[in-house]
Amino acid sequence: MTRRLLGGVLAAMAAFALVTAPEASAATTTFSGTVALSNCSGSVVKPADTPDTAPALVMSNGHCLESGFPNPGEVITGQASSRTFDLLSSDGQSTLGTLQAKKIIYATMTDTDVSLYQLTSTYAQIKQQYGVSPLELVTTHPTASTHIDVVSGYWKKIYSCSIDGFVHELHENGWIWKDSIRYTPECKTIGGTSGSPIVETATGKVIGINNTSNENGERCTLNNPCEVDESGNVTVHPDTKYGEETYGIPACLSPANEIALDQAGCTLPKP
Repeated sequence: MTRRLLGGVLAAMAAFALVTAPEASAATTTFSGTVALSNCSGSVVKPADTPDTAPALVMSNGHCLESGFPNPGEVITGQASSRTFDLLSSDGQSTLGTLQAKKIIYATMTDTDVSLYQLTSTYAQIKQQYGVSPLELVTTHPTASTHIDVVSGYWKKIYSCSIDGFVHELHENGWIWKDSIRYTPECKTIGGTSGSPIVETATGKVIGINNTSNENGERCTLNNPCEVDESGNVTVHPDTKYGEETYGIPACLSPANEIALDQAGCTLPKP
């Protein structure tokens, strides 16, 4: 998982990776709507039909929670949180303001790797105060070869590549993620990019969330996920980067941005 690396040697490695990271390739992709967490990246997201008067949501990874990694099979809902997020300017060079969470409406590392924070501000209030609109969550499955930008608020870097394909199951140290997104090699994401929105370059909409990479070529261990196909065959792809799809999230949200796991069409794991 690619949350912030710790320790002198690891920090140096991260700094080197940062220097060599690819530049943003698309003028249409900016940092508008993205946030920086204390250890990860994230974004202000909104389903297309959600009213602007609803409390805004920040999306990051489940493994970026301030309380630590959820266990395999664990689903968190309705947990109080006062976490803060730095809202970035469109060029990523400054912080427009600080957003604050009211609660974690949903978080898990089972089937996917996501956390959804409900804020104390509405989308309309954020727009009025900072001139920032949320990133829209798509409701359709992404397709292979789509050009994408992984927008890291933590590092203030945009990594550009394409979707190489999809992984039936991605296994990492006991966690299992389904139908994961595999990137082409150009997206050299590093520690701290966890939770970055995966933006479809052509539309500017969110199709996924960045979450892990195989760092050392190991098999199914922490920070070294392995791919498992429909027949149970295991393969290891060293230095390969991955994300998780988010198209199923809107079906699990009410118009007031509360989690609604019993809603028709919702397929997110339940507690």
